[in-house]
This record gives sequence, structure tokens and C-alpha cells, in this order.
Amino acid sequence: MFGAVAKTYYAKEAGIDPKDMNIVSIMPCTAKKFEAKREEMAGDVDYVLTTRELASIIKSAGIDFLNLEESEYDELLGVSSGAANIFGTTGGVMEAALRTATELITGHELEKIDFEIVRGLEGIKKAEIEIDGLKLKAAVAHGLGNARKLMEMIKAGEEFDFVEFMACPGGCMGGGGQPISCDDNVLEKRQRAIYQIDSNKKLRKSHENPYIKKLYDDYLEKPGSETAHKLLHTKYKVRKI
Repeated sequence: MFGAVAKTYYAKEAGIDPKDMNIVSIMPCTAKKFEAKREEMAGDVDYVLTTRELASIIKSAGIDFLNLEESEYDELLGVSSGAANIFGTTGGVMEAALRTATELITGHELEKIDFEIVRGLEGIKKAEIEIDGLKLKAAVAHGLGNARKLMEMIKAGEEFDFVEFMACPGGCMGGGGQPISCDDNVLEKRQRAIYQIDSNKKLRKSHENPYIKKLYDDYLEKPGSETAHKLLHTKYKVRKI
């Protein structure tokens, strides 16, 4: 998604020919390397490095991050919300969506922004959230074994309004491209750090990000528009095993 937006909207706003751009994605996920080669996404992202590969490069170059001078991110696509940060942990996508959905449905600002009910490292989490009289049944699963179990529950007749699946243990923070740790509690510590980053942000809701608003006003028009659908959605096809 970022690569597609960068080579269209950002290129136009920055006055850069997309042919002169090389998009490098830094990801905790080894599957992103395959994703970048998918025919549906050809040219969106040119190179993918895992976080472990980047860490190795930084160490090899002798870069001391702790003593680097602070600087601002580039505008247009450089500002993120706390909701974006928690995407990295199981239950994070669900919580980010709930923050926005609740305010859009009720028309009121959330008094309590944290949805602890979908947090934690249990393999499968089920929750019922009430939004202005509407009862939303949600489920969160991480790890493919738990995803299979949840799918079997759904096939057996259990109904949910919103389901989040993440393939890796703990979500993206436990991705195959992440630095390898001998600490048995590393996922818990990473999750705690992610929520701390979120809580320290002034901007904590996706729909309040001024640059996301600008992106839609200037280019994508509205959620679900033809342009948004083309750039932000992926089409899948059945693959023979």
C-alpha cells in the first residue's frame, strides 16, 4: 500500500518522476519479500529488508543510533498515529479500528481510548463491545494454529462481526524477520513497548491523522473510492497446491 501511494500521490506532490524512485520497505515480515514480487503489486516496492537485516547493516556500519541528532520526518507520509503503532501487535488492528468506528458511529469523542479487552497474548481472544447500543462480537487470533482453530469455530456456527488474524506469534512484532531473542518474554516486552509508544503519542486515532485526511482530500477522495480501492486493496486468487 505505501509503495503504491508513494509512487503516485507522493511522487506527484513532491514533483518526482516515479521512474526515479526506489522504494525500500523495512519490515518484520519475511513474507513481504514475496509480496513485493506479486504480479498485482509489481513495481510498488523495489526492495524489502527485514528489521533483522537492517539491524545487521546498522551494526556493520558502526552507526550509534542513541547519539544521532533528532530530526523531523518528511511531510505527506511521515506522520503516524498511536493507532498505527499498535498495528504491530496482535489485537492492534482491531483496537485501531474500534477507536475510529466508535467515534464515527456515536459522533462523540471517546472518553476512554484504550480497548484492553482485545489486548494480550492469548492465542484466541473473544470480546463483545457495545457501541451506542450496538453489540459488536469480535475475535482475535495470532499464530496459524490458532487461526485454524478460530476458522473451525466459525465453520461450526459461531458468529463474529469482526475478526483479526495475524500469522505470526504475537503479531508482526514476532515476525520471522525480527531480531532473534533468547528471552522467553520478548513478545510481552515488545508488546508493552508498542502500547507505551501509543500512549505517549498526542495523535492516537487513525482518522485524526492530518496527513491521512490530506491524502484523501487531495487524491483518494473518500474511503472505498475507485482510486482508494485500486491502491489500497489486494486481489487474491486460488493457488493450486
